[in-house]
Amino acid sequence: MAQKPSIPKGTRDFNPEQVAKRNYIFNTIRGAFETFGFQPIETPSFENSETLMGKYGDEGDRLIFKILNSGDYLAKANEQAYAEKDALKLTSSISEKALRYDLTVPFARYVVQHQNDIEFPFKRYQIQPVWRADRPQKGRFREFFQCDADVAGSKSLWQEVEFIQLYDTVFSALKLEGVTIKINNRKILSGIAEVIGASDKLIDFTVALDKLDKIGEEKVKEEMRAKGISDEGISKLQPLFTLSGSFETQMESLKGILNTSEEGKKGIEELAFINTAITELGLTTAVLQLDVTLARGLNYYTGAIFEVSAPAQVKMGSIGGGGRYDDLTGIFGMKDVSGVGISFGLDRIYLVLEELKLFPETVNKNVDVLFINFGDKEALFSLKAIKQLRSQGINAELYPDAAKMKKQMNHANKRAIPFVVLVGDQEIESNTYTLKNMVSGEQDKVSLETLIVQTKK
Repeated sequence: MAQKPSIPKGTRDFNPEQVAKRNYIFNTIRGAFETFGFQPIETPSFENSETLMGKYGDEGDRLIFKILNSGDYLAKANEQAYAEKDALKLTSSISEKALRYDLTVPFARYVVQHQNDIEFPFKRYQIQPVWRADRPQKGRFREFFQCDADVAGSKSLWQEVEFIQLYDTVFSALKLEGVTIKINNRKILSGIAEVIGASDKLIDFTVALDKLDKIGEEKVKEEMRAKGISDEGISKLQPLFTLSGSFETQMESLKGILNTSEEGKKGIEELAFINTAITELGLTTAVLQLDVTLARGLNYYTGAIFEVSAPAQVKMGSIGGGGRYDDLTGIFGMKDVSGVGISFGLDRIYLVLEELKLFPETVNKNVDVLFINFGDKEALFSLKAIKQLRSQGINAELYPDAAKMKKQMNHANKRAIPFVVLVGDQEIESNTYTLKNMVSGEQDKVSLETLIVQTKK
């Protein structure tokens, strides 16, 4: 009995219409990247495990897909690892490579490996798939594309300002109005951890805080207690859970909370600089909002952090995010190379555009003209015209088989091809073409020049 075909959970097939819509998003993002001066690179789908492990925190590391070594890997597994029951040694002995979890760590590896060939500051963009062993749900997949832009080699806060403008440019071009760009600063989070006496538990604190919108205030407090943060410290956090108002109002409240933390004060200064610049420059359709509970649970962020929310009427997780990382390349032996970057969540953006019916009708355009096939002589005559149409940027094709005309016309209808051309003996003798409009039903005998004009509209 033949096996029923299937694909792994968290992955998808894409039909021609879906691919066309995804390409519309890709092209919009790519165009904005290049307008802002970013250059494209690509990195391998998988990296050495040591490149990825330990860069995303404990939760992130658990979501990395490991690749088993080729050959009889079990027989070659380190016997000492078994004897010592050392899971890390066992894992490394049977798996030395892993699918990339994101594009940022591979970018850091790329910068270090190619540092002698790079002109700094280096502005790069990358549009490639990543893989995470996550639990699949709406808007969350195990294989998905990321669209990243990063700058390496500049500590200037003008880069953060430009990234906010870049988000605004892309979402405005996609006609996705009402997007909220949330911003916070890791220095503020460090300052808060210092104030509540939990500096040694900064990672635990930020990972828990980052879940506030998902699990709620009480569950976040429970997780913090479980990680050893005192009730006294947690009580000092209470103003954070209720902080509201304008960007400026929240900043004033933060100054009171962080008046004893130099690190926290520096974070406030950086946010104030960015907010002042954006207020002066203005945004087209997006809104910049301060969210002091925004933590983004990745260990490498050190300054500003971003997260983008879809319009309020759409129930969807973040559709973009990023931040500043002052020394990510240091883990690969290259110190003092500051970086900042953002990512667009293609798959979630797709779902949002679909739900709000924001894809242009023209995005699904495929073939403009189908030539009916009546036989070899007619097909050859048609292909000469098709060659001319294609040279004019008109998508044209010949039905490959001399099938019944009804079958060929049904094929055109099912594919929503707007024009059909019929070529018989009379058309060949008069060097003309019978052009049928499949929408209106009108049919005329035209010259090649007129055919080009009519189908190019």
